[in-house]
Amino acid sequence: MNKERKKFETPTRRSPFQMLMIYYMAAIALSTILLSLPVSHKPGIDIPFIDIVFTAVSAISVTGLSTISIADSLSTTGIIFLALMMQIGAVGIMAIGTILWVVLGKRIGFKERSMIMTDQNQTHFNGMVQLIKNIIFLLLAVEAAFFIILGIYFMGYYDSVGEAFLQGFFMVISSVTNGGFDITGQSMIPFQSDYFVQIISMVLIIIGAIGYPVIIEIKEYLLHKRKLKKQFHFSLFTKLTTVTFFSLVLVGAFGIYLFDINGFFKGVVWHESFFYALFQSVTTRSGGLATMDLTLLSDTNHLFMSAWMFIGASPSSAGGGIRTTTFALVLIFLFTFIRGGRSVKIFHREVYEVDLNKAVTVTFFAIMVVFSSVIILSYLEPYSLDALIFEVTSAFGTVGLSLGVTGDLTTFSKIILMILMFIGRVGILTFLLVFRRKKDPAKFNYPKERMIIG
Repeated sequence: MNKERKKFETPTRRSPFQMLMIYYMAAIALSTILLSLPVSHKPGIDIPFIDIVFTAVSAISVTGLSTISIADSLSTTGIIFLALMMQIGAVGIMAIGTILWVVLGKRIGFKERSMIMTDQNQTHFNGMVQLIKNIIFLLLAVEAAFFIILGIYFMGYYDSVGEAFLQGFFMVISSVTNGGFDITGQSMIPFQSDYFVQIISMVLIIIGAIGYPVIIEIKEYLLHKRKLKKQFHFSLFTKLTTVTFFSLVLVGAFGIYLFDINGFFKGVVWHESFFYALFQSVTTRSGGLATMDLTLLSDTNHLFMSAWMFIGASPSSAGGGIRTTTFALVLIFLFTFIRGGRSVKIFHREVYEVDLNKAVTVTFFAIMVVFSSVIILSYLEPYSLDALIFEVTSAFGTVGLSLGVTGDLTTFSKIILMILMFIGRVGILTFLLVFRRKKDPAKFNYPKERMIIG
């Protein structure tokens, strides 16, 4: 009887987490095909398949780690393809799907909204489509405005108008998506003395990394009438995210300067030191661009920046890592426990226990993944431990900074970095929930017993 029943049972439907993973894999496959086309390469350039796949994963995960020189390998068509991939990766594959559904007049049902909610790391279904519309509109408006500004400004750097606007276009896309790729061949080093370009790039990186809900709330606040602004209340997420994000930027800039005050920064004038340290701090959130040769910094600084890349950007943004809110919740929970508190309180609000459990789970799993990856790479590769830690945390945080070892890694090490970039983009919780199976509620509970801890 049971065997007959099993024959007629319908197959288990895939969860939103599994479907989302499949869509991202499909996006990577399509990107690999596009980058494999001869029209995407410069004449006479032959790119190994593993490097094409690596570049596609790096673009969709908006990381920026590259095993090839983009400037020397890709044609203008290939560069445009790469920019499109970063755009898809930044807003999320479901955001692009949502816009297509709206344009085609297709009804967005419960299943689609579930995937949008998962992709944008949201906790409720309400307003998902409106959220996507706001994200797309804001990003396109910001990109269009700064594309014109940088395109005109770069006419002073490049001989042709076309090259100036191509450079401006790609820098805007790479910065706001936190993609980290460059077509200068030297990242932002050609502009290390141009503070105007650096400020624009930092502003764009922050817009992409601080979290789309934060940007949308700020927009709503600014559009409120003056009389109603006093009644406007920012969400706990926006408050905690903003404070944590900019605290990390300030502490990061100070730390980067302090750890090399007698090294790289010795003898450097104050304003150059300020912008060097500030830009490198901002870019460790998830930007991946650099205004200096990072190998000139000390090993201590490399480890410090690795910690900042491990934290990464904010939830529902273009960045990866454990995310700023996760770091903040774990830190506050730790201090609360030490002081004897029983619940975590932030800005006169209590945090749900389930959110604390998620934060601890994400942090612990991330440490295990990063630690395991470093061990494997240190066994396979001849490079220093700090260079490998830097590479691994850069991939996991979808940052894209490197100490120059990416292109010389073995194929297996490249695969590990691709997995890290993929996990960093989709998020640890989404990745873990892919393997969750539906279980019937427990019909009984076992007796509880205390454990000795510490």
